[in-house]
Amino acid sequence: MSAQAAPPPSSPPAAPLPAETANGRKRKRALLVLALVFLVIATAYGAYWFSVLRWLETTDDAYVAGHIVQITPQVGGTVKAVFVDDTDTVAAGDTLVELDDADGRVALDQAEAALAQAVREVRVLNVRNDALRAEVAVRQSEVDRLTQDLARRAEIVRRGFVSREDFEHTREALRMAQSALIAAREQLAANRVLTAGTELGNHPGVLQAASKLEEAWLAWSRSRIVAPVAGQVAKRAVQVGQRVAAGTPLMAVVPLHQLWVEANFKEVQLGKMRIGQPVTLTADFHGSGVEYRGRVAGLAAGTGSAFALLPAQNATGNWIKVVQRVPVRVELAPEQLQKYPLRIGLSMLATVDIHDNGGAVIGADTAAPPPAAPSRSDDALARARARIAEIIREHSAATTDKGGK
Repeated sequence: MSAQAAPPPSSPPAAPLPAETANGRKRKRALLVLALVFLVIATAYGAYWFSVLRWLETTDDAYVAGHIVQITPQVGGTVKAVFVDDTDTVAAGDTLVELDDADGRVALDQAEAALAQAVREVRVLNVRNDALRAEVAVRQSEVDRLTQDLARRAEIVRRGFVSREDFEHTREALRMAQSALIAAREQLAANRVLTAGTELGNHPGVLQAASKLEEAWLAWSRSRIVAPVAGQVAKRAVQVGQRVAAGTPLMAVVPLHQLWVEANFKEVQLGKMRIGQPVTLTADFHGSGVEYRGRVAGLAAGTGSAFALLPAQNATGNWIKVVQRVPVRVELAPEQLQKYPLRIGLSMLATVDIHDNGGAVIGADTAAPPPAAPSRSDDALARARARIAEIIREHSAATTDKGGK
């Protein structure tokens, strides 16, 4: 019996190299750490977005805006002097341009003379009332005398002591005296109509001449053109010797202390935007190191395209939806503008915090009013009326020339 051959012994499995095992474990650990880092970052970003970013709306389509006050003359004339140039800073009331006032001075002198003449004419009317009353009294006494004479002569005529012709002459004289009395009374009534219920200062003739004097005074005072607001001069377009008409643009004054920002947000960003919400802004002019604090003052009544010179006609031709932008007015703090001045047209980055969305969307009158010009016309009118009162006082108190008595 032959012996069976024993199976060959199986070879033992090769043992892993120690270096490869260590590298695999390090790789797994690194991937796990990296995944944990990404998870932490994603969680932190999600928490930051949920608590902060979702309440912020940002746009870089924002620009500084402000009032551009056009300087125009109210009367025409030849430019006599120009006292400012571009980039000069002026205060409200500073003289900018002076026009030749010779014609205005002549017109003012003529108006003063006309007022003095009107005052004297009214005084003549008042004096004439007394003269006409005396004339009526004289005519009345004459009528009374002739009436008595006629009555006496009528008795004498019946007795034959006076001729009939003499009696008729007396009767005719009485009729003429009565007619003269009626005429004198009518003249007195007509003269009283011109003076009844008025005094020297409020007589229509005097008031008309006074209004002409006020008009001439205003025209003369407007030959000096002053700055209506404080600001910086821009766009000067006037030269000495130039003939300008009323309303011709001479220059502009920009009040740099009253600026705001027009931030053009997309329509999808305006759902929770309200008036009064805080705004953080930065300007390229000063860099990101200077941060402005503002607030939403109002939202425009329409998109920018709606007020364009050629508005879009979306109901014609092929239509492609384009996200529209609405201008949002952002007020800036005056103290920040004084510390970090801006210029009109500078670009800004605006971020609105919409967390508190309980305010109004429209209808709130929160915008700053435009700069008000000082009332030079009121001052000129006050001076003109003082001059009018002086002229009336001088000519009403003037004594009558003795040769005219």
